[in-house]
Amino acid sequence: MNEKLLEEMIKEVISSMGNGENAPATPKITKDRLTTEDYPIQEKHPEMIKTPTDIPLDEITMDKVVNGDITSKDIRVAPETLELQAQVAESAGRIPLAKNLRRAAELAVIPDTRILEVYNALRPNRSTKEELLAIADELEYQYKAKINANFVREAADVYMERDILRVD
Repeated sequence: MNEKLLEEMIKEVISSMGNGENAPATPKITKDRLTTEDYPIQEKHPEMIKTPTDIPLDEITMDKVVNGDITSKDIRVAPETLELQAQVAESAGRIPLAKNLRRAAELAVIPDTRILEVYNALRPNRSTKEELLAIADELEYQYKAKINANFVREAADVYMERDILRVD
């Protein structure tokens, strides 16, 4: 595979999806919000896209990956990048996509193993209502993932109505 092509693919992944480990923050942008005129962000505003470890997009090279200077933690999307993408989606009238991107931004700071545990806990008959509410509190207070916490609380209520909560 062409080395330059691989570098571009890595940069595209960083600017579009993945996980981060820092709490979401308001992106530093020169105007209030991005619009469809700012899309694609990685081409029109590459200075806005950084990794969760604060490496600018243009500093990610194949040589640095091969040498170990860039690790898997460095090539994950930052919550701030997802927020920028949500702003563009919102300006295009794609409100559900913007909401999904904001939910993803919240989840990007949660360890993958915990995400899988929460996913399994949300399967029918796997958790009690109290366990789901505890997960919601964890999401909201430990990870500042209020949107996702509300989703889990709503699921707990729906599961109770449908009688698909685990009974101890």
